[in-house]
Amino acid sequence: MTEQNFPMTQGIEALAERVREIHSEQSDLVIALTGSVASGKSTLARHLDETLSAGLTVETVSTDGFLFPTAFLREQGLFQKKGFPETYDRPAMEAAIASIRDGATDFPGYSHITFDPDPALTRRLEPVEILIMEGLGFQPRAAAQAAPHEPDLLVYLDAELDHIETWFLERFLRFWHAAEHDPASFYAQFRHMSESELITFAKSVWAAINLPNLETHILPLRDHADLVVKKDADHAIQITEDRWAMR
Repeated sequence: MTEQNFPMTQGIEALAERVREIHSEQSDLVIALTGSVASGKSTLARHLDETLSAGLTVETVSTDGFLFPTAFLREQGLFQKKGFPETYDRPAMEAAIASIRDGATDFPGYSHITFDPDPALTRRLEPVEILIMEGLGFQPRAAAQAAPHEPDLLVYLDAELDHIETWFLERFLRFWHAAEHDPASFYAQFRHMSESELITFAKSVWAAINLPNLETHILPLRDHADLVVKKDADHAIQITEDRWAMR
């Protein structure tokens, strides 16, 4: 059962209502939505955006656009750590967060086909009531009240580790199949593998890169999150921690 079959709508209204309540206290809300690779951040952000947009102006962007280009990461010996904190242009991310509070701001885009930032996908956004930034590269707020360059609300998407690994392998396989007729895809380089060889390789990528990043850099943010949202095997969600009022 894949994320495509379970679009995470069960529980979304409760989360949206809590965000509306928080927005009533904090206008022009910037939300950081983070969690493990393959946990479903993009899908959750999309459904939250759609639900909130019924009464508020909302935009969603991915932090992937703030990743340094692959060529630069290779030069710096960081390609195998892609997604780790040091592979993000944090000053640029912080500048964009501060800027969107006051005026139109360019947010860089990212192609999951070429596995690189893509200038053609840059979006110019006007200030909105709620901006959802989904992805990695975030840090805990320095104080209870967010500075202009920091997100106001940190939401952590949690799930059982074995579920996340399964979703990671399923996603890797989807990209691999899609690359069959797309030589420009990053995953085209793996098309010489059989499906069983690819799964073995994807498991090694998870164990060597994504799991260490989760355990060392991403998971600690759960203890700092204002809201922790747990996703189950069927992709239903519920709020399991609400620390906003405790700030």
